[in-house]
Amino acid sequence: MSSPVAIVTGAGRGIGREFARLLSGAGWRLTITAARSREELEATASALPGEALPLVADAGDPVDAERTVAETLARFGRLDALVNNAGRGPREWSETFNRTPERFWEIPPDAWREIVRSNVDGPFLMARFAAPAMIAAGRGRIVNVSTSRITMVRKGYSPYGPTKAALDAMTRVFAQDLEGTGVTVNALLPGGATDTPFIPGERGRTGADGKLLPVSVMNEALLWLLSGASDGVTAARLVGARWDPADPAACREDTGEPPLIL
Repeated sequence: MSSPVAIVTGAGRGIGREFARLLSGAGWRLTITAARSREELEATASALPGEALPLVADAGDPVDAERTVAETLARFGRLDALVNNAGRGPREWSETFNRTPERFWEIPPDAWREIVRSNVDGPFLMARFAAPAMIAAGRGRIVNVSTSRITMVRKGYSPYGPTKAALDAMTRVFAQDLEGTGVTVNALLPGGATDTPFIPGERGRTGADGKLLPVSVMNEALLWLLSGASDGVTAARLVGARWDPADPAACREDTGEPPLIL
């Protein structure tokens, strides 16, 4: 049986690069993408122990998203998982957002549109083109990298926070749409700020809680989500910082009941 295949978006740096390293080491064949830097993407690919297809592609562009899935299927002949990691944050317009929050009316409209396009359109487009191949195979995994709920509504984090709230809603809707197909959709989040370029500065960088989590904080939860051990788990939020190998359910965060129609 051939090795499983995953697409990891935003793999040029940070969490995406860590996920690529993790999955490649676990025997996965990969397509890895980045929208901006071919050099960073190729550096990631060259450091992987397994087979990888690096593609400069913007997940928020429908042509690029469709091409990414098509080239993955042409190269590997299958697609088992999609990890929607690519996204953009407040550094699109501010290098001091974590110290001096800017109000929503101070955000350049172009920056707003670009973050929404990357963080909302991107996961939709990638899932939209990946789902048919997974449905045809009768099994697949879609993992959307999210953020803490407090970040979704934190002062100065618009539109980044609201786009992640939208991604959580998309996760639950997509999971329901895929019910009975063998394809699951879940959200995965660190549980705090991670030590990545998302946080500006060279020294003294911290998250809102004064800490920075290691970039590997979601690794074990991701491997579990992509394995057969998570069969039947869908529409869930998993928090990497809460991972307990003896009790994987301990890292699940209650998503609550769907809202009533009033």
